[in-house]
Amino acid sequence: MQIIEVKIKDRKKYIDLLLLGDEDRNMVNKYIYDGKMYAIDHEGSFIASILIIFKEEDVIEIKNIAVDPNYQRRGYGKFLIEFIASLYGDYFNSMIVGTGESPLTLPFYKSCGFEEYYRLENFFTDNYKEPIFEEGIQLIDMIYLRRHMI
Repeated sequence: MQIIEVKIKDRKKYIDLLLLGDEDRNMVNKYIYDGKMYAIDHEGSFIASILIIFKEEDVIEIKNIAVDPNYQRRGYGKFLIEFIASLYGDYFNSMIVGTGESPLTLPFYKSCGFEEYYRLENFFTDNYKEPIFEEGIQLIDMIYLRRHMI
């Protein structure tokens, strides 16, 4: 297993993986060429990825994190977050992520040291053509979480 930095010109090759983290292709296309992207190569297959952008002088935002369903719940997502924290922790004070109010994702991020700090009302209903459901719950508001790097 190794982590590689995905070059901008190669990012479209990862669209199926990115669509696991954000199922709207138009939304993914808005940020696919921004920031830095890293992927986990496991025996020649890319099984997980994370795409981050540098929001402010001292803030990194996770725009997309995804793990192939065949490899979920094995620690790869948390591994990628820790990788970013160790790689950029000396240069940035915090990492943020926006997600829906999902019983799948909120506990995951909280287990990675994130805490809720902001809610953007109606984000999913205003910005996505089709309703998004996770575990039978419609995503409406964007919940922003923050983790301090130090």
